Amino acid sequence: MKVEADDSKQVVLQVGAALKKLRKEKQLSLEDLSELTSVSKLTLGNIERGETNPTLGMLWKISKGLSLPLMALFSTESNVNVSRAGKGFRIAGDQKTWIIEPIFQNASNEIELCRAYLQPNSTYHPEKHHHNTMEIVTVMTGTIMINVNEESYTLNEYDSISFHADGVHSYINNSNDVVVLHILLKYGI
Repeated sequence: MKVEADDSKQVVLQVGAALKKLRKEKQLSLEDLSELTSVSKLTLGNIERGETNPTLGMLWKISKGLSLPLMALFSTESNVNVSRAGKGFRIAGDQKTWIIEPIFQNASNEIELCRAYLQPNSTYHPEKHHHNTMEIVTVMTGTIMINVNEESYTLNEYDSISFHADGVHSYINNSNDVVVLHILLKYGI
């Protein structure tokens, strides 16, 4: 998951507490959750105790296994949320070419919104999302190519695209500048 420095331990503990709460609400043992997610029981236990920093791919597997939005694993109880660009925590992919900032973390309405940053001359291949998930992407800065099920789409600043995200898709930044995206995921359409 690679969270930026200051917030790292706090976010790891928050994810662990949220995962444990969600698992208990669904009356699942660690073994049950391991079978649903294909993540080992030992790793799940370490995540719940805040002893490991899970990868973004691992978090996607857990959220899919629980049939919950990804941001449910970061959920904080609040009626009002403010998200400021560059503030709060950021989650980086393994190579740090793809960084997301959750904008809204309340997962109760099956919609989540994040800011994503794709580094210059980089490609990001996300995990397939939950079944029947719609992804809506708006380019805030730069130009990006998005591949969806073997079709390529070039988007410029303020262009948007929507697609079913439970298939193969990727993001390609062929420029020398960081591309900034707003991504909305709607689950269970």
